[in-house]
Amino acid sequence: MAKKTPAQRNAEAALDAAKDAAKDAKKLIKTLPKKAAKKLKPLVEDAKDASNASKKKIADRPKKVAKSATAATERLQEATARLQAPKKTDKKKVAKKDAKQSAPKKDAKKSDAKKPAAPASVPASELSDLTVVELRARARAEGRTGYSRLSKAALLDLLAN
Repeated sequence: MAKKTPAQRNAEAALDAAKDAAKDAKKLIKTLPKKAAKKLKPLVEDAKDASNASKKKIADRPKKVAKSATAATERLQEATARLQAPKKTDKKKVAKKDAKQSAPKKDAKKSDAKKPAAPASVPASELSDLTVVELRARARAEGRTGYSRLSKAALLDLLAN
């Protein structure tokens, strides 16, 4: 039995990855709506075809085999990520709608109730050490609006006042 070169081992690993990705995607297809599953099926077939390379092909052109298997795996993974992503955004949209519907009720209660004391003012030197993301979080916590597009300097001015 001849020794395998590193390129051949890499090609076999890529073929195994393509085979596993095709198997996982096939399971995913069963849970997806028909329209989404229809988009994914050809990519699954490509990954299966890429994973079924002959031993001779692996021995003769291992880099080419590995490249095609890796490309098929990447295409399949990108497509599955795209098809799974809308589910998450739908949940976010529903959560935002719920928050908007409940927001007017909360505002009415806040106007009747005594406003809580403003958070202790933080020195500007401490604010300048924070990142833009952290500054936006502070602005959100203080109940400010219109902070999402502000630069760091503008956020510092907003929070300092």
